[in-house]
Amino acid sequence: MIVNSIYLDGFRNYSDISIGFEQGVNVIIGANAQGKTNMVEAIYYLTTGRSFRTSSDKDLISFNKDAAYIKAEVISAEREQILEARLFKERRREVFANNVKLKKMSELTGRLTSVMFGPDDLNIVKDGAVVRRKLMDQCISQLRPGYHAALTEFNKLYDNKTRILRDYREKPYLLDLLDDFNIRLARQSAKLIYYRSAFSIGISRRASDIHNEFSGGTEMLTVKYKTVGNINPAGKKPEQLLPELLEHQRELKQTELRSGHCLSGAHKDDLEIEINNSPARKFASQGQARTAAISFKLAEREIHHDDSGEYPILLLDDVLSELDPIRQSFVLSKIKNGQVFITCCDENAITTSCDGRVLRVSSGKIVELH
Repeated sequence: MIVNSIYLDGFRNYSDISIGFEQGVNVIIGANAQGKTNMVEAIYYLTTGRSFRTSSDKDLISFNKDAAYIKAEVISAEREQILEARLFKERRREVFANNVKLKKMSELTGRLTSVMFGPDDLNIVKDGAVVRRKLMDQCISQLRPGYHAALTEFNKLYDNKTRILRDYREKPYLLDLLDDFNIRLARQSAKLIYYRSAFSIGISRRASDIHNEFSGGTEMLTVKYKTVGNINPAGKKPEQLLPELLEHQRELKQTELRSGHCLSGAHKDDLEIEINNSPARKFASQGQARTAAISFKLAEREIHHDDSGEYPILLLDDVLSELDPIRQSFVLSKIKNGQVFITCCDENAITTSCDGRVLRVSSGKIVELH
């Protein structure tokens, strides 16, 4: 996967700008609030159809503009493609591939893939389950278009069931809808759990190997996928998981009605991480947690490569400045293959450690340094 060039107009603080990139490492430097992260955000948008910083496309459009345009010439699956997103303040966005308008965002999936690693991702291990579910969702959605569709439908059903549980006392007729939503929610949960279980096997193997190398063989990282109840999803297809999920719903039905919360479903999933057989969230040091987080992200990149034979675009947004020199060196040693974008404030901190094209950003303008 390669981004040869990108054109931005009205996107964040960029106006009518085109820039070409190296197929290897591209270092984007500049002071804060100059547009470094905006550049990698634009690339990420074309890989996922969304921003990693906001849920609203309107936030991506410059204050003095009514629309924003992102257009990139890329190489994917060994062929040249043109990907384009047009964002509007007053109407729905439009996405194009090779000048053909796509009917659904899912049609964008897989044309260009990326792995995003920012400072917040260093908290993967210590934070709550939601961040680890997000990691799974982001990666699997790019690899399996059917997953994103199932996740979207699950979220809609979850919201509807939550409203029923919240409001049924004032509107008793809502209970007539509960069984139908339970069945539909369980079906989508079964699909998500099926994909997540398979993903967890790959991420565990890859992350364990990387972490072992990173720690000089002194630490063993293990990752286990955990879903609701005592359900063991390993090797089971969605149709095999469905009866177990329906039974779990039945067991918790009265508790859900009393609490007003949805307690059964894929929204409860987590990745349980252990270092040397101890729960990392409770007992890992700050350094161990960061090492594990780096191992996760580098493993995610390898999973993409295992699946497609191509390395995804690697986006490192100001993350290296958060690491000590040893961890910086390890990350840089692992990005020799594929295209990489690194943003940082301090030119000397990164450019002395890696070869590649260096670009300086200032107020949405880009100057090539070398």
